[in-house]
Amino acid sequence: MKVLAALFLGAMSASAERVTMENDVLVSDTYRNWVSSEVAADTKATETMNVFFMMKHDADDIKTLEETLFAVSDPTNERYGQHLSLDELKKLTPISSDALDTVTSFLTDAGVKAFKPNHNEDIISATVTLEQAEYLFDTEIRSFEHTKAGANLYRASQAYSLPEEVADVVSFVGDLVRVPAIDKIRRVKGDSLRGNSNDDWPNSCTGLGAACKNGVNPAVLNQRYNITDAYNTVAEGNSFAVAEFQGQYYDDKDLTKFSEGCNVNVTVDHVVGKDEQEGGVEAMLDVEYIGALSPEIPLTFYYQAEYSLLNWATGLSNDESAPLVHSVSYGNDEAQQTGAEYIFSCSTQFMKLGTRGLSILFASGDQGVCGREGCGLIKHKFHPDFPAACPYITAVGGTDFLEKSVIGDEKAWTDGGGGFSDHFDIPDFQSDVVAKYKADPSANLPPQQMWNNTGRGYPDVAALGGEGNPYCVQVDGMTQGVAGTSASCPVTASIFAKLNGIRLAAGKPALGFLNPFIYQNPQAFNDVTDGKNSGGGVGGYGFQAIAGWDPATGLGTPNYGALAEAVQALP
Repeated sequence: MKVLAALFLGAMSASAERVTMENDVLVSDTYRNWVSSEVAADTKATETMNVFFMMKHDADDIKTLEETLFAVSDPTNERYGQHLSLDELKKLTPISSDALDTVTSFLTDAGVKAFKPNHNEDIISATVTLEQAEYLFDTEIRSFEHTKAGANLYRASQAYSLPEEVADVVSFVGDLVRVPAIDKIRRVKGDSLRGNSNDDWPNSCTGLGAACKNGVNPAVLNQRYNITDAYNTVAEGNSFAVAEFQGQYYDDKDLTKFSEGCNVNVTVDHVVGKDEQEGGVEAMLDVEYIGALSPEIPLTFYYQAEYSLLNWATGLSNDESAPLVHSVSYGNDEAQQTGAEYIFSCSTQFMKLGTRGLSILFASGDQGVCGREGCGLIKHKFHPDFPAACPYITAVGGTDFLEKSVIGDEKAWTDGGGGFSDHFDIPDFQSDVVAKYKADPSANLPPQQMWNNTGRGYPDVAALGGEGNPYCVQVDGMTQGVAGTSASCPVTASIFAKLNGIRLAAGKPALGFLNPFIYQNPQAFNDVTDGKNSGGGVGGYGFQAIAGWDPATGLGTPNYGALAEAVQALP
């Protein structure tokens, strides 16, 4: 840090007490798969990073927000479907002008010029030089590089603090200390896509050659999940989106080849951020399959260079006409350098999105019950996923066909994420089914010390995503087999977007936050009663799929015809 900045920092320390923030978050100069290096002083003066000041909400306002979310999302409530506008939401959870002035003055006094509150005024995003960041937060900024993916970013390598008066109004500063988990998507060897002995296996992707002969393709999904033209409605105003990060772009050439080869018409209608026309496996999987099942719905592609839920949420919080359904196939462990303030602040943003009538779906993860950290060698503990374990989003788990290459009953995918949150209590909408699961002897529950008995259970639903029959994906000029809940999530999101079409065509509002509707209509899902998500675990421990809801597959996989009938019956 330059001498001038050091002098300013000394003056600040002398005039105001500072508060160390986020004491529950590990801050270091190295993490799993991440190494750091020093940044030269002249570079610190010119290079920038984006940070997010997450403003504190009044506890009573958050309680009112949650009550409003459930009121407008519960089909049995008289307020069902009465979603709030951005301005109404802003009034529901106001941030005082004094609090805003405290933060903006803090930034202005440090010479920061590029900062702006979002529409709700609960997130102030700021672009600061690394030198300014060190001064503002009394920390060291280093350059971090992912040893496998090659991603680079700037982060604090030491705990950070804020002046007491700023800390009084700010929950935490986002994208300052956390590094993202960069998961490698499951690519499946070609042999799993070929050699199918079942002549009844449907293949709508014959134009892509033998590579899709044994893979999940649009025809397989349409047949298994009962997606027919009987309820196919083109509705004005319908929309959905995928969110991509960390170099995951889509490629129009691959989309054209997939569309022609699979007899569908998949296009991206809007891009928020940028696209380099270099197809990434994750992005192409998301785009191809959310679009293949619902080509009639306009698709928006959100892209950010860094995995930042805060940046993504900030963008949506400013967009009055944001897409109605969002599929996000990224996450992290609740315990993995996340922190309670981050988890609860993100969850507040999810509540606000749901209150506006947006449906947010997250993949449940691909590491079974142990998460990215593993269960531990001595003291075994399951690690729930975030955001999947948040009760204000819809979590999507993974399945395989019970008998490989035979369309019919499914089983829990061994590596599908699922379990119970360590931060959120059991929400009312699932309390009965969770209690029933725990009381059923066939659940054969793992040792209690490994999981939280009072936590929110996830996933809510599931869809094909296992490696038995991987998805047939066109990427980088080739057809590849891909597995994971990263496939399950966009498929499920596409189905719920189609259901929104039924609502909109009837002059009714979108479904919005989905979970109350889902748990009130278990008959609309294919119950999964086999398998266990013990992947990556110890001693074969995991959660068993049984009749009804379970923390391996939720309520099961979607039956579009049955869901359409349930949606038509809604007020």
